[in-house]
Amino acid sequence: MNAKMAHRIRLLVCALALSGAIASADPLPVQSVPYVDLNRYSGKWYEIAAFPMFFQRQCIGDTTAEYQARPDGDIAVVNRCRTETGFDEAVGKAWAVNGAGNGQLKVSFFWPFRSDYWVIGLDDAYQWAVVGNPNRKYLWVLSRSPQLPSDQLHRALEAAASQGFDLTQLKYTRHGRTSAMP
Repeated sequence: MNAKMAHRIRLLVCALALSGAIASADPLPVQSVPYVDLNRYSGKWYEIAAFPMFFQRQCIGDTTAEYQARPDGDIAVVNRCRTETGFDEAVGKAWAVNGAGNGQLKVSFFWPFRSDYWVIGLDDAYQWAVVGNPNRKYLWVLSRSPQLPSDQLHRALEAAASQGFDLTQLKYTRHGRTSAMP
């Protein structure tokens, strides 16, 4: 095992230990970041890891999310992933929750159903983001590139673990011929 891989594994073990310690206590309510500049947040994000969810059951890799401002003030959302037979795409919209500094959004792919989309961790340079929901059922680690350096991945995982998300549920997303796995 090379030094880089050993370092990544140590980081993941630390994050998992932290998530286990927090999950065993009664966690405080999930908090979104206080402010998201939606213009800076717009664009393409690569899924680095996520909790498995029903709507992504056919996805085998190359998962992305793209956000774009709409003329009505909402946000266009396009989620895309590679499947065994090609690509799958879901188109929806999101809107900011009033009074939450754009850190809390609602997203809908099938009217009238909508879900909470809370940015719970965000890099100052908008190079990575962690998105979850208040009941800790969903979690995504996103990056502006298909690979997230281990120090940044560690900070993203800390953002989730510190809010009581069980990181043992994370499934890492493959991109191209490489894997996002630590």
